[in-house]
Amino acid sequence: MSSNSYQDRAGAFAAGLMVQAVWPPLLVSACVLAAPVIGLVTGPQATALSAAAWLVAAVGALATLAFSALLLFDALLFRLMASHDSEASGGAAVDELLARMRLKPKPPATRPLDQRISGTRRLLMRQRLAFALFTAASLVAAYL
Repeated sequence: MSSNSYQDRAGAFAAGLMVQAVWPPLLVSACVLAAPVIGLVTGPQATALSAAAWLVAAVGALATLAFSALLLFDALLFRLMASHDSEASGGAAVDELLARMRLKPKPPATRPLDQRISGTRRLLMRQRLAFALFTAASLVAAYL
């Protein structure tokens, strides 16, 4: 794999992660801000079931925000990788940064880009599941 291809893949993946890290928190924030305005949270017909649904929606919202922050951090790490000439030096720079921040011990061998992308895709799936939980619980709470 040429260095340009590696840099292009890492940069494109980082750009896609930036988008995925931004739109769910914006929608969650808009829904949370709009809920009291349109009377969904404090309506006279509020029941214990709708209160429980709002609690589940709040948990989904917080999880979505947390996963989005992690995805934003991963996007920045992929940008750091893309700024290096080779996949090995980019991976080593990320591993060094994570070790210096005491987030992860320095591994004996550098993981390839494909393994790092697959790990981030699992995190992306968790974010989408948390967002789906928030959406479903919000809809249930709004119509109870």
